[in-house]
Amino acid sequence: MTQDSSRLRLGVLGMVVLSLFCALLARLWYLQVLAAPTFKVEAQHNSVAVVYTEAPRGRILDRNGKVLADNRVVLALVAHREEVAKRPEVLQRISDLLAVPVDELNRRIADERYSLFKPVPVAVDVPKDKLIYVREHQSDFQGIEGLQLTERVYPNGTLAAHVLGTVGEINDEELGPRKADGYKAGDSIGKSGIELTYEKELRGEPEIAKLEVDSVGRVQRSLGGQAAIQGDDVRLSIDIDIQRAAEESLDQGIALARRSTDFLTGKTFIAPGGTVVVTDPRDGSVLAMASSPTYDPNEFTNGISVRRFAELNDPAGHYPLNNRAIQGLYAPGSTFKLATSIAALKSGLIAPRDSYNDQGSYTVTGERSATFTNARGARNGPVNVTKALTVSSDVFFYWLGERFWDNRGKFGTAAIQDVARSLGMGIYSDIDLPFESNGRVSDPAGREKLHKDYPEAFPYPEWYTGDNLNIAVGQGDTAITPLQLANSYASFVNGGTVFSPHVGSAVLDHQGQELRKIEPKILGRNELPASIRDPLLTGFRGVISDPLGTGFAAFSGFPLAAFPVAGKTGTAEVSGKQDTSLFTAYAPADSPRYVITVVLEEAGLGASAAAPVARRVLEAIAVKEGIATAPPAAVNRVDGRD
Repeated sequence: MTQDSSRLRLGVLGMVVLSLFCALLARLWYLQVLAAPTFKVEAQHNSVAVVYTEAPRGRILDRNGKVLADNRVVLALVAHREEVAKRPEVLQRISDLLAVPVDELNRRIADERYSLFKPVPVAVDVPKDKLIYVREHQSDFQGIEGLQLTERVYPNGTLAAHVLGTVGEINDEELGPRKADGYKAGDSIGKSGIELTYEKELRGEPEIAKLEVDSVGRVQRSLGGQAAIQGDDVRLSIDIDIQRAAEESLDQGIALARRSTDFLTGKTFIAPGGTVVVTDPRDGSVLAMASSPTYDPNEFTNGISVRRFAELNDPAGHYPLNNRAIQGLYAPGSTFKLATSIAALKSGLIAPRDSYNDQGSYTVTGERSATFTNARGARNGPVNVTKALTVSSDVFFYWLGERFWDNRGKFGTAAIQDVARSLGMGIYSDIDLPFESNGRVSDPAGREKLHKDYPEAFPYPEWYTGDNLNIAVGQGDTAITPLQLANSYASFVNGGTVFSPHVGSAVLDHQGQELRKIEPKILGRNELPASIRDPLLTGFRGVISDPLGTGFAAFSGFPLAAFPVAGKTGTAEVSGKQDTSLFTAYAPADSPRYVITVVLEEAGLGASAAAPVARRVLEAIAVKEGIATAPPAAVNRVDGRD
């Protein structure tokens, strides 16, 4: 090769390089000068889309750290409704891939449980290889997206459902006041139970992704964002072992009642539902709260169908969504005698040794004369307040009710009712669960107001002597919640402190470190000197340990020497219905750590139906504490007198 030819080739190469350089300069000049206005207009049509993805909710734990509500990650294929509607062939491909009929996929897409603001899951728990296939062939599955979803799960199914509550999509009514907290349409929110009460702690902070999108919504680039922060955990005072025993025992008691007959009418008991509440009287913490019938909160995850929701609200199903422990209102029957006894001793109406000869009936004479009787007409002979509680002498308390009314100028018209309210009956307990009922302790002023507000239901505004007899034994217009009943006995056995019952115990971070302790709240205090408490404590203990006690048969064979129990049976008459069965107990009787209240609707005498349920729960507690070794036996109905 000559020197001239080399120079020629270098010259040609130089010309090529120069030409390319000139072309590049020309293109840059075009883009920056001539085309700049056009690109500026196009850029103005681009916008920033902010995409929110909810954070996993915090867990809910029992008092010992056992998980009651958790999250699980699932692989899912979700459909963007509008895009899929334009490409029906996409659903056919999904159908072939997953072996799911197209009609079923269309049904899932049309499911009204799912928000209009979010993609609809068409397949959950998808095998990983199929999800990867969809992602790798995205052009064939336009409008379908493979995602990892986090969904709420309740590993114990129906257990403690009414305590835990449910999660669902926020509605318009909820959204308004929550917008300031960052909630948006389509977000999930606690709807009931602990999920609602501790929503702020459980919710966490959502993932925020900022994306630049063009005028037709196509993503151009990511502009960064914020990672999701999982919600805090909430530890409850609930003991899942006691909770399970309460629910099992309640179900057994209801089933047994439905196989039993009323000795007065010969009809089988309806027993549509009931409740069990176990609290710690030392601080108001709730150890168990069972309500039957119940439901599975997992059904509400990702929304519940309209059909199923209607079933759960059908009166024929006895309202399983209702938490009877805090929403059910019941006449307390003889369990109310706690308040009457305290009122009589505290006011000086009687002394502990004062007695009345109970011959099975009590007649009121005057303007509206009437005769009131004991359950089954039992004759108890001379009884003081202690024995009257043990044998549940209605006659003794009728006597007190008439004496209070006859001496209303001295004691007032609501001496018994005032004591009942001071114990927590008929007033909100302020428990950390939503939708609590208030209740009512009937008195003359309340009767007059009820007549004024509801004249058809309460046609008589007057208060008569017979009404005071009824209130003395927990009958009439009085209606309280089972939790209020348990709380009143708890305040009595702890010496007079009325706690606000609480289910929440502490808020924890993800490492289990305590962020905030949920302290007990005190609603009030009662002065209960030994001169008042001791006669009643003896009477309640006799209910279980005295052969004449109304609860003696129900606790036959129970290890009372190691785990003494005291309590009170109750049977409430309800117009047009069968009797409500009630029982409240506390244990150990000499230093109570547990108060239990059982209410069975339309199930008969308290000693026959409710007391055996309580016995089985207390047996489970005794086993848990190492006092008894044999597991609790099945609930056995017994013959009773109250």
